[in-house]
Amino acid sequence: MRYWTIGAMAVVLMTTACGRKDASPAPETSPATPAQASSTAVGKSPTLAAIKRRGRLNCGVHQGLVGFAYTDNRGQWRGFDVDFCRATAAAVLGDADAVRFVPLSASDRFTALNDGRIDVLWRNSSWTMSRDAGEGFVFAGVNYYDGQGFLVRRSLNLNSATELMGARVCVQSGSTSQANAADYFRSRGIEYRPVVFETEEAARDAYGREDCDAFSADISALAAARTVLTNPNEHVILSDVASKEPLGPAIKAGDERWASTVRWTLNALMLAEELGVTKANAEDQFKTTKDPRVRRLLGAEGEFGPMLGLSDDWAKDAVEAVGNYGEIFERNLGSQSALDLARGLNAQWNARPAGLIYGLPIR
Repeated sequence: MRYWTIGAMAVVLMTTACGRKDASPAPETSPATPAQASSTAVGKSPTLAAIKRRGRLNCGVHQGLVGFAYTDNRGQWRGFDVDFCRATAAAVLGDADAVRFVPLSASDRFTALNDGRIDVLWRNSSWTMSRDAGEGFVFAGVNYYDGQGFLVRRSLNLNSATELMGARVCVQSGSTSQANAADYFRSRGIEYRPVVFETEEAARDAYGREDCDAFSADISALAAARTVLTNPNEHVILSDVASKEPLGPAIKAGDERWASTVRWTLNALMLAEELGVTKANAEDQFKTTKDPRVRRLLGAEGEFGPMLGLSDDWAKDAVEAVGNYGEIFERNLGSQSALDLARGLNAQWNARPAGLIYGLPIR
């Protein structure tokens, strides 16, 4: 009898344990659905709301850099970065002319962004760790892959910047150029004499007066500087690339929805080139294409614009305003411009030879 009682108790205990193991534990919290998570994680953009109230985008640009941002003889703003400002205004307000261009120096560009004087900075600014993690600015992408180089007189017969031992090198203060030049020469044990100026224009003019032997800046800026020098053919950009300079739009931290708006405007223009959507054919593509990628891009299907607080055809408005990425490049920096720069790293990822321009998918 004692043995039966012990055995029965063991069976009861085992059955109870198994029941506890198989039972589903009560959840600690109710998980949010994807829609709930999205709505709580991303709210409305105060920057976008302010832009819509005033009916104008405030866009920070260079004070005057041929190819990127400058005023023509009629006082109209032109250039690569200027076109991206117009594209952003078109995407947000449906009007590429609803933009106020704010010319900024290298030293006050980020202050203007932080103070709220501008909504976005489209001003050939390098995406660096200190600006991103240290100063807290948000870069929404890269619209031009550049590098720092050296402009010298052809008469010097130089083959490399490593031959600039003891040379006077003009650079701009308050930019990455001064630090990059110092790193370049220091790492190679080359002594040089930096000649520092407040603005890029002042550094260029000093080089033109032969106050220095070389001018160091982003290669695109050197190409622009050469076009305005007396006898441009007397100057050459050396093959040395002293740094990586990923240039792109920056916004003030704290408004992720606005960062997404700028980011996807840039990506839409890149994607438009990849998919063959141009300023001239965007409307026809919108009406007739059966390609789902193009239909989503132009707003013929899906509801992607409202995710950003924009209209369904926000990207179509941007492309129709300034063209796709390739059109913007060729008109301002490429074969149709005075700079005549090759696409190089700024070619599409699937071009031959391939570049780094890669539009993120809209889906």
